[in-house]
Amino acid sequence: MRYSATTGHRPLVRRLRGNAILVTVAAVALGLSGCGGVEVRDGGGGSTNDTSGPLTLAVAPKAVGHEFWNTVRAGAECAAKRAGDVTVQWDGVTAETDVEGQVNLIQNFITRKVDGIVYAATDSAALAPATERARGAGIPVAMIDSGTEAQPADVPLYATDNRAAAVEAANLLAKELGPGNHDVALIEFQPGSQTNTQRVEGFKEGLGKHAALKLVGQQPSRSDVNEARRVTENILTANPNLAGIFAANEPSVLGAAQAVQAAGKTGKVVIIGWDAAPDEVAGLRSGQISALVVQNPFRMGYFGVDKMVRHIRDKAPLASADTGVTFVTKANIDTAEIKAVLEPSCDNPPVD
Repeated sequence: MRYSATTGHRPLVRRLRGNAILVTVAAVALGLSGCGGVEVRDGGGGSTNDTSGPLTLAVAPKAVGHEFWNTVRAGAECAAKRAGDVTVQWDGVTAETDVEGQVNLIQNFITRKVDGIVYAATDSAALAPATERARGAGIPVAMIDSGTEAQPADVPLYATDNRAAAVEAANLLAKELGPGNHDVALIEFQPGSQTNTQRVEGFKEGLGKHAALKLVGQQPSRSDVNEARRVTENILTANPNLAGIFAANEPSVLGAAQAVQAAGKTGKVVIIGWDAAPDEVAGLRSGQISALVVQNPFRMGYFGVDKMVRHIRDKAPLASADTGVTFVTKANIDTAEIKAVLEPSCDNPPVD
């Protein structure tokens, strides 16, 4: 991933332009092509289900387009290339709110008779039957980032411990705000998503340890930057003494930061964010964002494909794993450890 800052009087945090996204995706595909041997397709095709030969794995994010999911894809494709003779069919809905679309997508994977399905559930309840249909068709399933309710015992989840990380986000917010009573807000993203629920619960649990912090506003962004900005502006208007914000995913952070800047309160309202998109990192470097809770999306994608291939080819059991989290601040952002997470490479993947 490449990180950039902005200059002049333009807003520091902004949406990536469509052509920039295309360039980034093309660069990732070109860079990974040097790793050799896997065909990567956006849908279509099928497989022979001959586990002794080529494998076709369907990999679906919650939604295509965000930097987080681009990095998941890079990890998945890296694992496929290293395994050899594996085709990744990367496909996803365009918005995390399109739950029905993802249900239909999983059904399409089943109809194509892919060898395995690796995906992140947009809604933990609505996608549970889709997982069961895949298993009923004899197709193994692994989850990345977000699972289902209930999560079958033999369907692994490769994800962050979202609750524990969100507890720490509350601790970071309290530390940044310092002594005294402070009003704070929570910008969540997609109610119904397992990860959203865990982060909301974890943050509130963390707030319970800091009596001086009062939660005065909580709104969902629907994983949309413009909606995040709108709801943050409303919270700022209703709470002129707002001192801190926890924004629980990439679009929420970007929109919240835009709203704070537009209100002329940069540096006056502490923002603790989640994820590490380029503009989030730029905001951290400038001081607009105080800290970022950074997951390991590369590892999620890598584990999902690597473990599935081992399961199909070698009958290795599938077991869930915590893919880890890193807390990034302006003080540690340039360390080797942080760089490995922010700029993952297939030549030296952060998967150990």
